Amino acid sequence: MEQANRILTVLEEAGYEAYIIGGAVRDILMHQKPHDFDIVTSARPDTVIEVLRGQDIQTTDLVGKSFGVVVATLEGKQYEIATYRTERYGADSHRPEEIAYADTLEEDVLRRDFTVNGMAMNRFGEVIDLVGGRRDIKHKTLRTIGNAQQRFEEDALRLFRACRFVAKLDFLPTEDLLEAMPKAFHRVPGLSLERVRSELDRLMLEPAVAKGLDVLVQSRLAECSCRVVENGVAREVPILPELYHLVNLPQEKDFHEFDGWYHTLAVVSHTEPDLTLRWGALLHDVAKGMPTVRAVVNGRLTDRGHDTLGAEMTETLLTRLGYPKSFVRRVAWIVKNHMRFHYFVQNGEANEKKWIRKEARSGEFRDSQIMRIAWEQLSKVCAADVLGCGKPYASTDGTLAFGECMADLSLEMPIHTKDLNYDERVIKLAGKKVGEGLQYLLGQVQNGVIPNEPDALYDALDHKLRRPVEK
Repeated sequence: MEQANRILTVLEEAGYEAYIIGGAVRDILMHQKPHDFDIVTSARPDTVIEVLRGQDIQTTDLVGKSFGVVVATLEGKQYEIATYRTERYGADSHRPEEIAYADTLEEDVLRRDFTVNGMAMNRFGEVIDLVGGRRDIKHKTLRTIGNAQQRFEEDALRLFRACRFVAKLDFLPTEDLLEAMPKAFHRVPGLSLERVRSELDRLMLEPAVAKGLDVLVQSRLAECSCRVVENGVAREVPILPELYHLVNLPQEKDFHEFDGWYHTLAVVSHTEPDLTLRWGALLHDVAKGMPTVRAVVNGRLTDRGHDTLGAEMTETLLTRLGYPKSFVRRVAWIVKNHMRFHYFVQNGEANEKKWIRKEARSGEFRDSQIMRIAWEQLSKVCAADVLGCGKPYASTDGTLAFGECMADLSLEMPIHTKDLNYDERVIKLAGKKVGEGLQYLLGQVQNGVIPNEPDALYDALDHKLRRPVEK
């Protein structure tokens, strides 16, 4: 804040208006610590550079003077300084077609997205609120500046930003905002997948993530498509159409207080802000209600096999959105195994070591440490699943304890030959066939035939090498 105020002071003493603008002002009014300070000024970019450099403040126009933005660096921190401007949008769904410099703060503010992001602050800490942002903070309301449909049609990414700010601030959107959203959906196909995915990721990590996801899905924005360009050819990419069928999906009341969608939101809200956990929670029941799994058995609703089908849907969905293969596989693994995990928690006679051995041989994990992390993630999603059922007697003690047990067991279970606890005796004994010998020992340990201990490994290999070869 001190360095931002220094920039304001330098510009003002040179005869120009300058204010902190946007999210930093909002955060200060909400008693939160701002992460970035954006500045607006009446000075043109060349003038900003000249004035600041005259006070030994380093500047660069890497962001682009053509956009009216200069970056100043003070004590290693960067500050974006934008000249007042107006924007005119055209065919592009996100970027303005024309940018023109403006003469007043009001003109600059009126081009922005939401009232809570449209307040300015001078160097004395006085807030200039031309759009009612303070009022909306008080009432925990997300409202667009000006006509909501126009704001969304100008920049369709604001539709996703609306969902994110609902989740970030724990606010409720106004009725006119919600009513305007579908009227701008025709602009969404012009957005790049990269930008949409970035907004989704940010949304998924926000404190009130369930609120933001609810707006995304109930508005039907999740059913829109964005685009990706490959080899010069644009291709439409459906965003999250798989989720809406969960809305109002009935569930068996003995186990669930909520419908499929509100159960899903409850599960997501009970996870930590981590993308693997949040996506795992969001998609854990994505296949419920699908024709191949939904049935009525003895008068009860069932969704047998929704974990397996859900894992397939998860892999398709996340791959389509361009997530890394390792991330896709982990989230799909969580979805696939969440029901089995619940079964093991509820059935003490189930053989957890057999399950560990199966996973060790599956090729899913590169080493024991990675498998341990996967069990911890699965247990956290399953604990959230228990709480998300809405039952007052729900307890996660057994779920978390079983998760710890599986995590500990995974460290004892080798995934790769490098995880074997052998010594130099095995190397000498195997000779030129060391690779073949270690693979044999790995299989023996994974199958539970021998423990992963130096003496046991040596004895097993010695026995194999001494055994006559069958003809």
